[in-house]
Amino acid sequence: MATADHSIVFRDRLDAARRLALRLESYQGRNPLVLAIPRGAVPMAHHIATALQGEMDVVLVRKLGAPLQPEFAIGAVDEGGWTYVSPQARLAGADGRYVAAEKARQLALMRERRRRYTPARAPLDPAGRIVIVVDDGLATGATMVAALHSLREHRPERLICAVPVASPEALARVRPLADEVQCLQAPADFRAVGQYYRSFDQVEDEEVIALLGG
Repeated sequence: MATADHSIVFRDRLDAARRLALRLESYQGRNPLVLAIPRGAVPMAHHIATALQGEMDVVLVRKLGAPLQPEFAIGAVDEGGWTYVSPQARLAGADGRYVAAEKARQLALMRERRRRYTPARAPLDPAGRIVIVVDDGLATGATMVAALHSLREHRPERLICAVPVASPEALARVRPLADEVQCLQAPADFRAVGQYYRSFDQVEDEEVIALLGG
């Protein structure tokens, strides 16, 4: 894993993707499978896959939002239903009943996204391949935990987590689940992913569908 000691403010997600692609250039020409956690990372993964002469797809995972604080992740669920629940979940007011209901809601959203994103094909198979999982940043790391766990079950040749920025706590959480972690920076004063981007506009479903060729 490599991190920078000083804070980088990226111009936008494409700027971050270009920098990550340079870190990952040893995989160029080895047909890596670059998987984005939707939606913000999809344009990034598209650029990285193009730069590395690989293929691009999405890995569908969803965070479980805290009661009354839906943007705060108390865990995450993958497309198959495997669930990671943070040790802080109960402190945030999430009991077992709440987690089950939130999980059901997010699974329904993922089924709808899969139907819209890749209606004419199955997800690309990660088995035996170099797999690079991209997100635009890790706050709690919950969704990356779910993505890496899901993909490990498919037995990739090598599983890599690639992000521009992460909290130190999130990095510690994902490191044991990947064969390699590439993170451009992990500031000790991390507060939110968006603070490290000058432009952090929302990525819409239409752009995701277009980049996936849907």
